[in-house]
Amino acid sequence: MKFTKIFRRLIVAASLSVALMFGGEAEAVDYYSAIYQTVNRYNGNEVECDWITRAILYASSEYQVDPILITAIMEAESNFDFHATSPVGAIGLMQLMPSTAAGLGVNPHNPLENIIGGTIYIKNQLGRFQNWGEYSVTDAVAAYNAGPGAVEKYGGVPNYSETVNYVIIVARNYKNLLTLIQS
Repeated sequence: MKFTKIFRRLIVAASLSVALMFGGEAEAVDYYSAIYQTVNRYNGNEVECDWITRAILYASSEYQVDPILITAIMEAESNFDFHATSPVGAIGLMQLMPSTAAGLGVNPHNPLENIIGGTIYIKNQLGRFQNWGEYSVTDAVAAYNAGPGAVEKYGGVPNYSETVNYVIIVARNYKNLLTLIQS
């Protein structure tokens, strides 16, 4: 019982932060600077930081997904490491599983295709959960981590500590990026 209350409070807090994603945007938004500054905290190579930033903005524009959301997810997934791999086999900047990448028709080892694949995947999740109410973006972010089947099975963010923490981290990353944009 106690865990359930704490879990729900964490999800509500994370959801409120993530809900800001589609709230009002700043007037003269400089996405490039905010994204570049965030990437640069992890990767001091100016050429790579510029490339990652431009690739995020390209994928965002091409697939109509919030560039701040893409960046927040990428930060949580790989800390902008081109060569990131996970113990379960996820690959690259957006940490795509080989089967997910194959289903999306992208090569997860190619950095641009990896970003495009991750962008398409989160766009699919946003579409899948768009009618789930005020926490639909949170549910889509949870589905990026745990899979849409788990989110559907639990009727929202699954009660997996990894996924709960993931949603909170993405929300925090998003909030930090918004702060950079609005300052």
